[in-house]
Amino acid sequence: MHRSGGLFTIPPHVAFADALARGLLARAGDDPLALARTQLLLPNRRAVAAVTDGFVRAMGSDGRSEGLLLPRMTPVGDIGDAGSDAAFERLAAGDAALPPPVPPLLRRFELARLVRALPRNPSPVEALRLGDALAAALDALLAEEIAPERLRNVVAEANPELAAHWQATLAYLDLIITAWPQARAAHGGADAGTRLAALVDATVARWQSAPPPGPVVVAGVTNSSPPLVRLLRAVLALPQGLVVLPGLDTDASDAGQARWDVLRCAAADGDDADASVRDSEEHAQHAMKALLARIGRDRAEVDDWGVATPWDGPAARTAAVLAALAPADAADAADAADASDDGDAVSLQAFAGIGVVEAATRAEEAQAIALALRDALEIPERRAALVTPDRGLARRVAAHCRRWGIAIDDSAGTPLRFTPPGALLLALAGALVESFAPVALLAVLKHPLVAAGEGRGAWLGQVRRLDLALRGQRPPAGLEAIAEALERWLEDRLARTPDAVQREARAGLAAAAMAWFEAVAARLDPVERLRGRRELTLPQLAAALRETGEAIAGEALWSGPAGRMAAERLEAIETHGDVFGPIEPGDAAALLAALLSGCDVRDAAAGHPRLAILGPVEAQLARYDLMIVGGLDEGVWPGQPAPDPWLAPAIRSRLGLPGTARGIGLAAQDFVRGLGARDVLLTRARRDSGGPLVPSRFWRRLEAFAGDRLVARDDLLALARAIDGGGVPARVAAPAPAPPAAIRPRKLSVTDVDTLIADPFAFYARAMLRLTALDPLDADPSAAMKGELLHRILERWVKAGHHDLAQLESIAATELDAEGRHFPLLRALWLPRARRAIAWAGEALLARTEDGWTAMVAEPSGSMALANGILLRGRADRVDRDASGRLAVTDYKTGSHPGGPRVRDLDATQLGLTMALAASGALGGVGDGAAAEIAYWKLSGGRTPGKASNPLGKAPAAAHVEAVLGRAVELTDDYLLGSVPFLPKLRPAWAWSDYDHLARVAEWIDRPRGGEGPR
Repeated sequence: MHRSGGLFTIPPHVAFADALARGLLARAGDDPLALARTQLLLPNRRAVAAVTDGFVRAMGSDGRSEGLLLPRMTPVGDIGDAGSDAAFERLAAGDAALPPPVPPLLRRFELARLVRALPRNPSPVEALRLGDALAAALDALLAEEIAPERLRNVVAEANPELAAHWQATLAYLDLIITAWPQARAAHGGADAGTRLAALVDATVARWQSAPPPGPVVVAGVTNSSPPLVRLLRAVLALPQGLVVLPGLDTDASDAGQARWDVLRCAAADGDDADASVRDSEEHAQHAMKALLARIGRDRAEVDDWGVATPWDGPAARTAAVLAALAPADAADAADAADASDDGDAVSLQAFAGIGVVEAATRAEEAQAIALALRDALEIPERRAALVTPDRGLARRVAAHCRRWGIAIDDSAGTPLRFTPPGALLLALAGALVESFAPVALLAVLKHPLVAAGEGRGAWLGQVRRLDLALRGQRPPAGLEAIAEALERWLEDRLARTPDAVQREARAGLAAAAMAWFEAVAARLDPVERLRGRRELTLPQLAAALRETGEAIAGEALWSGPAGRMAAERLEAIETHGDVFGPIEPGDAAALLAALLSGCDVRDAAAGHPRLAILGPVEAQLARYDLMIVGGLDEGVWPGQPAPDPWLAPAIRSRLGLPGTARGIGLAAQDFVRGLGARDVLLTRARRDSGGPLVPSRFWRRLEAFAGDRLVARDDLLALARAIDGGGVPARVAAPAPAPPAAIRPRKLSVTDVDTLIADPFAFYARAMLRLTALDPLDADPSAAMKGELLHRILERWVKAGHHDLAQLESIAATELDAEGRHFPLLRALWLPRARRAIAWAGEALLARTEDGWTAMVAEPSGSMALANGILLRGRADRVDRDASGRLAVTDYKTGSHPGGPRVRDLDATQLGLTMALAASGALGGVGDGAAAEIAYWKLSGGRTPGKASNPLGKAPAAAHVEAVLGRAVELTDDYLLGSVPFLPKLRPAWAWSDYDHLARVAEWIDRPRGGEGPR
């Protein structure tokens, strides 16, 4: 292997990994052991995999059949990564042993513990977040080899306004200045950044005393941290040392030199560099210029690697893209270059092969990308990749690919909390926090890992039975209360089963259900035991989750990559969690979610061999035939610089740390690399669920520079819109079921008559299809429940003789306290209103008694036949009788009630039909009598606690009764004895029902229906 200056670059349009592999093979010549003697240092483990694949492709293209000993490849950019540390330990073998790094989770717990000890006393999750921010600030300082103690001096030297603010912040920063070193020493470890620097120095020292016998190559590194700078300098000083930089702009033309000269960096311009240094950080070549300045080299000293590959893009594109992204100060020179004689030809060649998709929505963008990936597979051996920092877009694209049976590898992986094992652990922690409330408990029992296998069907049958039993209001806390609720529901079903054979069968099912739940409760007992504690530790929580998870899911919980990662995470929490200190059970779920964040599960073997989804970092050295650069919206690519809560820009500048705009420059660098492929597709969306999106600054610059030379891929957009569009939407008529009269019901309730007036389809769905809505789980006290409670209180008082208000207050206290015991919010907010409403109703009823009315019957029910033979049934809240035998029917309402016009116009007939039942003697215990009065009593409990209203006004009640009976006969003639279709929503303003989705109301409600005109 020969040496030519030692410093090289591979242009952005050249496939880096393949060019590097081919170049090293060429330098090795015919010596089969030359590569094996080579030490190849790469940025990260993904780069190691990419270069390994490059060697495999290079061997295949040369037609070699013999084996190949690859170089020893070491990732150097994963600061603190176990693989990087181990690799450097091998490089520095023979030197004094260094203390191991403090385990990452132990470090998080220790810093969070220090934060919790401060007077502010944050919540556990907030303490963990603040501890992570402190760790990031510490890592930033250590990466640049800046002693944390310098923070004190910087604050003291700052201007008075800044110093006053930072004196308060120093209370936190003192944790990493003073407290953390003591804690770290107590654990006998080192900071990962410091340890890696020590390993680098040990390696450099060994090389200086005994140079390696083979070549040492550093390739793809752009990080200019002091340890890596020393490493690069040491490699360049070696007899066989090579440094290969990625994507350096070597354009020596006037325009290229102008782009280079305008970039400012502290390493090149001195510590007194002005704000233009921070502005330059946003540009793609800033990191490269800073690295060259730190290693003491000039751009003119960098040679081209000089290797081409079949996956290279057009060479003209590199200059064009760099010109498009040039700093504003270099614009004149760039314009001059573009105005040269061959400028148009160069531009046409540069932008050939670049397509753009500007989708309407993020979902449409994902569909277009998936179609482009699917289309790439139609060409044999063609490889394609999506490069995007938007994880949501990546997940959408992967989901679309699964429609065609294509599994695609996402280099970022799936967050552990979204995998089945992580979701089950979080569900168990949520059940602990919610005291095994129905929703939380069923989320655990319905999880796909629970009882997986042959018995899954039987298990789900029992879970569905429990689901039905827990519908409605939330039972008291704990598994014992859940068991009681299940038992009550099973007993109620038995009581409502008249057939002896069915009752015996249901009794057996009930016994099996109770035995099943007893076994379930035993499995959940480790978590249940934590529920009543005031405090617990993280090891206790982790142990309970592990025991319970194994009890309900078995070994399936720990199988596969996600299961193994979950097991490792729980083990680490059990090992180091005591450092964090005690927590309350209510913090368990949020804290566990925070501890699972940052754990991503990746199964590379499950992906298609020719497709990939890559993050910008993972794509740095990778090259595919088609590179799709997705999510090109501002705030996504480049991302919004994250504000540092501890190190403000002024402090970072005084310390000599990179500015927060550095991430924009790195994103620009990644963008240039992505555009280096032969075929490129750029995509963005005009809006997402949050609102309109702004095009990325890179998109705008390229669009402005290229003009109409970028090809719009309207074909992909058309396919994306058509694949799920289904063509032109067709108008859908409202449903109009018209079953034969012979199978229509022959009985209905007084409320059903009003339903036939307003929404006949709802009657059809309930009475004929026998569809009833389930009560929600964990329901808050509803208006219906509140109404039933008030009805029950007044019913008990009337049946007890309604002697005085003291008797009513005693009954109300018993009922209200029983309900309020389980619902603190109900007890605090509604029960006082309920007491006022009940008191008003009691006073009003006693006043009517003084006027000669007797509250004769509460909640009577009965039925009567209409003139056409249809059976009408109903129930009254209260029926009163005066001395002459006249009857009054009262309906209690806790909400709104029909107004007088609707009642008089026979559009609300319930109260009138109830009076008809009472007057005919059909209601049990009432007896017949003359219809005298119908009334609504609104029991609101507000400033006006109650109000009685007579919807008939001065109209005689007897005449109204005759009219509503006639209306009921007409309706039942049409709907029950005739063939009139059951149309939905005849009175949209009045009717609401549980069947609107079944009637597809949203599809037609605002359109004309039949010949009835607009509704």
